[in-house]
Amino acid sequence: MADVKKHDTPMCDELKSGPWPSFVDDIEQKGLQGKQACLDLLGQLELSYVHKETHWKHGGIVGVFGYGGGVIGRYSDAPEQFPAVAHFHTIRVNQPASKFYNSAFLRKLCDMWDHRGSGMTNLHGSTGDMVLLGTTTDQLEPVFYDLTHQMSVDLGGSGSNLRTPSCCVGRARCEWSCLDTQAICYDLTQTYQDELHRPAFPYKFKFKVSGCPNDCVAAIARSCCSIIGTWKDDIRIDQEAVKAYIGGELKPNAGAHSDRDWGAFDIQKEVIDLCPTKCMWMEGDELKIDNRECTRCMHCINVMPEALRPGTDTGATILVGAKAPILEGAQMSTLAIPFIRMEPPFDEFKEFVDKIWDWWMEEGKNRERFGELIQRQSLQEFIRRAELKPIPQMVKEPRSNPYVFWSEDEVEGGWKRDIKAFRARHAA
Repeated sequence: MADVKKHDTPMCDELKSGPWPSFVDDIEQKGLQGKQACLDLLGQLELSYVHKETHWKHGGIVGVFGYGGGVIGRYSDAPEQFPAVAHFHTIRVNQPASKFYNSAFLRKLCDMWDHRGSGMTNLHGSTGDMVLLGTTTDQLEPVFYDLTHQMSVDLGGSGSNLRTPSCCVGRARCEWSCLDTQAICYDLTQTYQDELHRPAFPYKFKFKVSGCPNDCVAAIARSCCSIIGTWKDDIRIDQEAVKAYIGGELKPNAGAHSDRDWGAFDIQKEVIDLCPTKCMWMEGDELKIDNRECTRCMHCINVMPEALRPGTDTGATILVGAKAPILEGAQMSTLAIPFIRMEPPFDEFKEFVDKIWDWWMEEGKNRERFGELIQRQSLQEFIRRAELKPIPQMVKEPRSNPYVFWSEDEVEGGWKRDIKAFRARHAA
């Protein structure tokens, strides 16, 4: 055992007693290898459990030269008791698109962090970044130098700025992807470097890119701007494969749970009846789809992947305004653009981003997410400022009040048209 001091942590130890792996085991193991900061971290956590309050002070302003984000300052309010975590800063590192690494890079990263920090990492944070947990202020610049000069990676976003764009594996490994998610993610990261590193927004802003409506990065639930791959044409159907599924020659759900006996596959019960818009039916032994009614939920494709495939006329649906429960509770994204081509250099999409950012920067309150601005000023105002055309898919619910509102210009124009029509009738 290394020369370290272990604290008495009965409540933390209780977390090791269950059937599942515990973070307490992992931290303790790292501490006993010689990292006092890890043992002090558990000691402070135990104190927080005893007092039922945190013992981290406000982070304050701490970072690397030239950047306003990427480092989350953490200071203990019990430094005499836990000196190894007196300052215990977190560093966010911009992950590669789709989170592809090679083992040489990961070894280099871990060696560097063992040398300059606590050795603890979180791959990955909810935004997507690699998270390096716990170092001292004097090590921030050396860590930054090592990351950028030795490993060719940059810091991620933190604070009131653009957070690190994130994407699914896309066409690199997924046959359903309608987008080159990695190209989009990389381009947005490079284009908006200033917004990523120098906080100037009312609050954080997140881009997330999913290659298909399965939405494997949960963009629709977590991002201020969701880019979700879709298609305009018809779902492709292999009728012979449909017959093979019905006949039991092919297993549904790509063979998932094949160790269980679910009985014979029932296309009516397991696919057609579960279609949210009831746009599917059988005619004899052929599956028919009314693609005008399809909402791209992906259920039928997921159940019968060898029989059904997305169309070939692909692009993206853009949604805005998702967030976790901060002020008004959690909310899902709202449809903004039903279909847009997402091909380099993505100018049409970036023009849309510029418009909504201008509105948010002008009208957003401090620590107000973009979705909360839409809630406060209305979807109608968002549509106007983004210069979009309203469409039925934007309607959350039918009109529930008896009043119709017009802008001043519309009212004035309406009166003029009515008077002109009245005079024309009487003149005739």
